[in-house]
Amino acid sequence: MEENILKNLVRIGTVSTIDNTGKKARVIFQDKDMTSGWLFVLQHPGAVNIEENGEHTHSLSGGGSTDQNGDHGHDAAAAPWMPAVNDTVLVLYIPIFNGDGFILGVI
Repeated sequence: MEENILKNLVRIGTVSTIDNTGKKARVIFQDKDMTSGWLFVLQHPGAVNIEENGEHTHSLSGGGSTDQNGDHGHDAAAAPWMPAVNDTVLVLYIPIFNGDGFILGVI
């Protein structure tokens, strides 16, 4: 019985639908011929650190670069990650009846 519980905790499936705003997706599990409910996509927020160190170079989108001196700021933000439809993902379920599941990442 314990083996059955473990088999259903960690699953591999294919993303069928995504909700970018809610950071959720639905997954098809071919081995069970079923589609999950909405699963939250695990986020890996990380600080993007850009250190001010005086002189440095910026790349230009058209090619080349430009040298920068003096004080100026850099704004940076990490965008949330979402799988795409048809991606194969690893899903982890909470081991309770009708427990929520989470998409851990693409494999």
